[in-house]
Amino acid sequence: MRAALLCGAAAVLLPLAAGCTGQADGSEAGGQGQVKQAQPATAEQLAQQTGCTLSGVRKVADLSQGACQTGKGRFTVVSFTTDQGQQAWLEEAKPWGGSYLVGPRWVVVSTEQTLKSLQEDLGGQIQHGADHSGGGHQGGGAGHQGG
Repeated sequence: MRAALLCGAAAVLLPLAAGCTGQADGSEAGGQGQVKQAQPATAEQLAQQTGCTLSGVRKVADLSQGACQTGKGRFTVVSFTTDQGQQAWLEEAKPWGGSYLVGPRWVVVSTEQTLKSLQEDLGGQIQHGADHSGGGHQGGGAGHQGG
């Protein structure tokens, strides 16, 4: 049941993540000031901190998610009741690709540019899912093959 729930959550985010072409270079916020210290927050609190009104809210036993659109871009926020729930969700979502701003018990999914902008408000670390740009192999290196 839990795996189905996680897969369902990943499937909801797939259209958004599929449009993201994350870089596998491990880059974080681009030195434009200090990154805010991330704090645990609900999806609603994350929306408030970014100045958006949450839409399409879905709540299940251990997570809540919704969509946002602001001048910084379009993004999805997901909050979790436990660290374990967040880790399980990330393990299910990352093979689909995309870019993620990850904080304590929350994740924001969007383009890397939008995430860097949101990182100023929320803190967190930018992580990347699998690279589907054409290489065909998941290696441990940070190399990127163009196709």
